[in-house]
Amino acid sequence: MKFGRFLFVAATLCGFFGVMASPVAQAAEPKSQITILYDAFGTDPSLTKDWGFSALLEIAGKRILFDTGDNADIFAANVKAKGIDLTNLDFVVLSHRHSDHMAGLNHVLSVNPTVKIYAPKEGFGIYGSSLPSSFYRKDEALPPEMRYFDGKPPEVMKFGAAWASARFELIDQTTEIAPGITLIALISDLPGTKELKELSLAVNTPDGLVLVVGCSHPGIERIVEAATAINPKIHMIVGGFHLVTAPDELIAKVVAALTEKYKVEYIAPGHCTGEPTFAALKKAFGSRYLYAGLGTSLALGPSVGSDTRRGEGPAFDDFTIYRRLASHEER
Repeated sequence: MKFGRFLFVAATLCGFFGVMASPVAQAAEPKSQITILYDAFGTDPSLTKDWGFSALLEIAGKRILFDTGDNADIFAANVKAKGIDLTNLDFVVLSHRHSDHMAGLNHVLSVNPTVKIYAPKEGFGIYGSSLPSSFYRKDEALPPEMRYFDGKPPEVMKFGAAWASARFELIDQTTEIAPGITLIALISDLPGTKELKELSLAVNTPDGLVLVVGCSHPGIERIVEAATAINPKIHMIVGGFHLVTAPDELIAKVVAALTEKYKVEYIAPGHCTGEPTFAALKKAFGSRYLYAGLGTSLALGPSVGSDTRRGEGPAFDDFTIYRRLASHEER
């Protein structure tokens, strides 16, 4: 009888402590951060610097790989050194067709061949494309053997991708691809990259928009302007601003637009932003300038405390209420 009572009490206590422990388990939350996996500057000796860009976003319950760097072997080594698992990505975004942003895709596909990949839709591009056969002039006076498709082309001509078996989803216009996650599609009109299509990633958070840019060939100001249509509050911008050869006057104009016109809260520039632009942004943003060298993990959130270390952003926190309830901090 005593033994039976002991079992009852033990079971009751186990149940009680199990219930008590459950809020702790529920309070556990995924990381919300951006980790730089590929760039030409940084302080982490375990990683290899190279020209190019790649970042892993762990945000809004998603794991998103944005660009894949310039060299598959270097990208793979950096990913391994950071202990990053590429097998459980939600999707990949390739910002544009330049090799310093997409060459590492070979490694991604070697470990995760079925991952969805978002890329710009182009009339004739490396990611695969299609065009109506009406795009070319025809001469019906020629004999069939001198005509394309013997003079009877398919209505739509499909062109292959460099990665034939990859799951590409090509984006032609700004598109919300998941709740609160939008790909901004713009086209460059600048000399040297005219008609180049580029995707930027905008994630809407309770603290404002987190914007990740690859090279900003369409212009960082145009990208930010498009982002404000989603949310006028720009919480953070991360990535390359394509000002690496820009004169001081242009740099000053861009810095003024980001600080005064768009009132960007935090800035974490990298890749092709350029060293003089790093300096100008650091001066303008002060403590709101976040170092984003290779290997850096930027935590996301509402504010940066005075004890924030170099290379760290604010702590992203959309579970505050739940944690307060769990720790009895609610008043």
